[in-house]
Amino acid sequence: MNGFLRKRWFLLSLLIVIPSGLMLGASLQPARIDTLTATLKPALLTGFVLFLMAFTLDSGQLVNSLRNPSPVLWAALVNVGLIPLVVWPLMVLFQAPPDFGFGLMIAASVPCSMAAVSVWTRIAGGNDAVSLLVTVVTNGLCFLFTPFWLNLTTTGSVQLDVGEMILRLAYTVLIPTFAAQALRQLPRPAAFATRHKIAIGVMAQSCVLVLVAVASCKAGARLGENGSAVSIASTLAVWGACIGVHLGAMAVGIAGAYTFGFSRVDRIAITFASSQKTLPIGVYLATDPTMFGNPDLLGPGIGIPFAVFPILMYHASQLFIDTVIADRLAAGGSKAR
Repeated sequence: MNGFLRKRWFLLSLLIVIPSGLMLGASLQPARIDTLTATLKPALLTGFVLFLMAFTLDSGQLVNSLRNPSPVLWAALVNVGLIPLVVWPLMVLFQAPPDFGFGLMIAASVPCSMAAVSVWTRIAGGNDAVSLLVTVVTNGLCFLFTPFWLNLTTTGSVQLDVGEMILRLAYTVLIPTFAAQALRQLPRPAAFATRHKIAIGVMAQSCVLVLVAVASCKAGARLGENGSAVSIASTLAVWGACIGVHLGAMAVGIAGAYTFGFSRVDRIAITFASSQKTLPIGVYLATDPTMFGNPDLLGPGIGIPFAVFPILMYHASQLFIDTVIADRLAAGGSKAR
């Protein structure tokens, strides 16, 4: 039981934090939640999370994966190229509320997850050097491709300040990621990161839970104000879309890996790196009312209040699904040996 809790504590925490946040938000005044959000400073907290995650990435493994970059390029192409392209036409299915379509595209356009993809790859017996480099590449360049996809797919629906988004992603994602890797080049910080990798990971995931709690509270407040805009049918539909997109990207990644003749360990890494999406950046973008908004559709300064739901759904679903897949791949590898 203790081993199960150690391995699945973050997943179980999400199951508690999300509904609790929704209920708490529905009982609070939006002004109080806005004050809480301003106090926590989500941009700084997101940057801190990404710094911690990047700090635990082994730079030596990144160098090794550069020797054969083909698996990395394929996984990254599927993750930040194919997934947004597939989600784009799906947005028209979610017009009540339209936030679900926007949230699904935000989930699709953010980079690969940091901690989870390497953990699941390692559990399944794959090449975590590939997953690590996909993480660094997609997160390091997300200040370019995430605004590109969001601007391309939401034109005329919401107002998006592309320049502001590029700037914010640069100092929220790019700078913390590369600063962490630069610090890790020093012997003592590198040894500290290696020695305390688990503790640093727990700290980062705990901060993510704070971001999720705040996002859930904000969504719960909007749900309390305008709950009739969200139906059970639309919620189930967008959740199904999240699962379908994740599994579809995984299937394409694996099919391409077989086609290109990649090794088994590389195929396992591609399985997760091609389909996983990061949570902190998605939550940050979906809950920042200063970058999104359409006065005719939503009201000034409101942003897209329900867009955070698909992002939470995508992340929670990928954790459940990939846990099962990683365990089965690990079992299959053990039998093969």
